Amino acid sequence: MFSTLIKYKFSKLKFAPLSLFIFSILITHASEAQVAQGNRLEFSLGELDTSFEVVNAEEKGIFLYRQFVLPDNSLELIYIDTAFQLKWRGAIRLEKNLSVVRTKFFNTSLYVLLRFRDYSRNDLFMLIIDADKSTYTIEEFRNYIPMQITTFDMTQRAALVGGYFNRIPIVLYLSLADKKSKVAPGLFTETGELTQVRTYDDGSFDVLVSARNLQRQQTVYIRNYDQEGTLVNKIPLEPERNKNFTFGRSIKTHNGNQVVAGTYGNRNSEYSKGIYIASIDPLGSQQIQYYSYGDLQNFFKYMKSRREQRVKNRIERRKAKGLKIRLNYRLMVHELVPYQNQFILLGEAFYPRYIYSDRSFFGGFYQYNYSYAPYSRIQNGRIFDGYNYTHAIVIGFNAKGKLLWDNSFEINDVKTFEMEQFVKLDDQQQQLAMIYLYNHQLRTKIIRDNNVLEGKTMEPIKLNSDTDFVRKGDTEKSKLEYWYEHNFYAYGVQKISNTRQNRSELKRKVFFINRIKIADP
Repeated sequence: MFSTLIKYKFSKLKFAPLSLFIFSILITHASEAQVAQGNRLEFSLGELDTSFEVVNAEEKGIFLYRQFVLPDNSLELIYIDTAFQLKWRGAIRLEKNLSVVRTKFFNTSLYVLLRFRDYSRNDLFMLIIDADKSTYTIEEFRNYIPMQITTFDMTQRAALVGGYFNRIPIVLYLSLADKKSKVAPGLFTETGELTQVRTYDDGSFDVLVSARNLQRQQTVYIRNYDQEGTLVNKIPLEPERNKNFTFGRSIKTHNGNQVVAGTYGNRNSEYSKGIYIASIDPLGSQQIQYYSYGDLQNFFKYMKSRREQRVKNRIERRKAKGLKIRLNYRLMVHELVPYQNQFILLGEAFYPRYIYSDRSFFGGFYQYNYSYAPYSRIQNGRIFDGYNYTHAIVIGFNAKGKLLWDNSFEINDVKTFEMEQFVKLDDQQQQLAMIYLYNHQLRTKIIRDNNVLEGKTMEPIKLNSDTDFVRKGDTEKSKLEYWYEHNFYAYGVQKISNTRQNRSELKRKVFFINRIKIADP
């Protein structure tokens, strides 16, 4: 077993090194969508090679990692600075059976959460890698709970590991000082959904759980904890009768108020009908505003203009007659962030797609679990065929929950088997850029409140050479992530073709990572 608090230098790689292609290009003039593409790195991959995972180290750079089980259980690490220069590269041998669960960069170190792959023990291990010194330590934390881990975050004093035990949401507080673990108080009491663990600069943190109250309504419980993991306050949101809160995100304001926003719907329904915004003062008094999707000015902009108008006309006729507006959407709320003197909520609408087949063809039942919404691979004779996204919505509101504006971004060309956030935001003085990556193409839209300053534009990810090209379908697992300031990074796996001087087409498989920046207006 590992020795605690012993420093190691990185061992040299025992396996064949990857070919590294570094190509630095000057920032190009902003395109029509104000997207500037800079440096690009490529790492060659064999057909059976494991791809890399990426960890955002913000102003410190980027980490790439991948785990090799054979011939020995090792973790390969690559550290890249913000200039896309290779700082160091190495490998760490891990105890047999240990597997990477989650990663997080905090201050100047990369924290890697490990556990036993075969669940023979529930203890957790944390690999702490100093980015500047290229040294690491391994800490062991006793744990007796066989939990499913879904979140991992860091504060100055502890690591926070969130997940489930028998459908009961829990958060483990792993103290960095004494290496002891405990379950955050106030949890471990009811079944529900762990919707958010939010940390703050002073080391305190909030845990949001969606669960049923005494009236059997689905609501959101906000638990506030201090730096030592002591429960300070527990606040259940109080929805109106016949309304259920299906999800929630939280943020604190400068005056000590807390804002929680999410979706509401009917009881026992996987659909939502609109957005709620709750403002809670330090004494626990709460004000909740409700906005049906039909109240939003641009919610239906993803539709073709004639269909959009028909939907809006139907909503207006029902309003005039005093009838309820019946709208049902599946919507994931991803972000709740400050913006100038407002707050912004970002969510994405989606629907699961199924195809029909003979159920007798399948020998068993496979359950596909995901924290937002579990869907079966097979359901009533139908086969799950991925999630189709329709559009993203952005809503601006003040600290009291009053809706100020809304906008949207069509993303109906996205289909994925894993629910994830596609659209990202970039605050640019008096306007917002909305951007996402799918199938080698960057899509961008520029808005200001309710107005669209620049419609959807598209441009391909830049390659290393003018003679390189990527055929349709030759980009896999591509993602766009926040980096720092106005910078993003795009990464994934591509099969890159190259044809030169009438020679036959050459193709290479690479892991790529590109710098993306939204240029100032």
